[in-house]
Amino acid sequence: MILEKLSLINYKNIREATLDLSPKINCMIGSNGVGKTNILDAVYFLSFCHSASNPIDSAVIRHGEDFLMLEGNYGEVTISCGMKRGMKKHFRRDKKEYRRLSEHIGLIPLVMVSPADTLLIDGGSEERRRLMDMVISQYDHTYMESVNRYNKALQQRNTMLKQETEPDPDVISLWEEQMAVEGERIYQRRDAFVRELTPIFQRYYERISGNREQVAIEYVSHCQRGSLLEVIQRDRAKDRIMGYSLHGVHRDDLIFTLGGHPIRREGSQGQHKTFVVALKLAQFDFLRRTNGGNTPILLLDDIFDKLDASRVEQIVTLVAGEEFGQIFITDTNRSHLDQILAASSHDYKIFHVNNGEVNVQTQ
Repeated sequence: MILEKLSLINYKNIREATLDLSPKINCMIGSNGVGKTNILDAVYFLSFCHSASNPIDSAVIRHGEDFLMLEGNYGEVTISCGMKRGMKKHFRRDKKEYRRLSEHIGLIPLVMVSPADTLLIDGGSEERRRLMDMVISQYDHTYMESVNRYNKALQQRNTMLKQETEPDPDVISLWEEQMAVEGERIYQRRDAFVRELTPIFQRYYERISGNREQVAIEYVSHCQRGSLLEVIQRDRAKDRIMGYSLHGVHRDDLIFTLGGHPIRREGSQGQHKTFVVALKLAQFDFLRRTNGGNTPILLLDDIFDKLDASRVEQIVTLVAGEEFGQIFITDTNRSHLDQILAASSHDYKIFHVNNGEVNVQTQ
């Protein structure tokens, strides 16, 4: 889907803005901290019903204001969100409010590449699980239902493990059985996703790096040890001592390697940046293939930092290609943006952002 018009009121530092957008390339230019990323975050919000940078909804309301409004016009479809401080948000499609926000996920597929992606390498396993969940949920609507049921069962089991008295064995067994059933479903979807994503990712990495390094992704899960129910129940006594569940798909992880070694301990900042950019472009490619031909929106937030000229050139060539749809790019100067625009024959618009004010810049 193409975002034709974006309207914002009181979103982060932006008091009010209405942007008529290009169907291909939209460039946000300005100094650091002036609000370029906030525009991309608003586009992200309209796809996922939450901010990419802050899980607390009220934190995205402009300081000193009591509400926010977002609206995106995607051709014949209009998505809007309204929220008052201290109250729940209201998400609507063509003025009809969603009963559950999960019904919206996947309607507007989107991939965002940002400096925060370094957490995929440096952060904990929850960051890498979130990556899998975010992509899979955009093309498999039953997936998040399984994740929610699993998390409910996990929470109930953990509550029983913390009890001073011995948990009722029949009741805790029921929660363990639900964890196992939903956990196996989650594992199968994650495993299939990683298997299909990995070769796509490796091709992008080879292209950007000039085929100078070898990379890989390994999926690690307790489900690989056999029956998940048996794995969970085997250490129930140890879990009682710890007060939480040590085994299950909530402990799944992805091992990223460079030259056969964990990338967390290997490589330069440029290689780390190349890794996450290639991973996100692979997600884009994957979603484009699996989502019925609905090309995702691509958000590129300050992606050229820490990359050498040859890697920047390869990324520029890639994103200017025909396979990419609508793109939003931020940068502090026009040099990289001009490279992309020169490499592409597509329509584009440049917006200048300064202290929350957004203006179309003459080309």
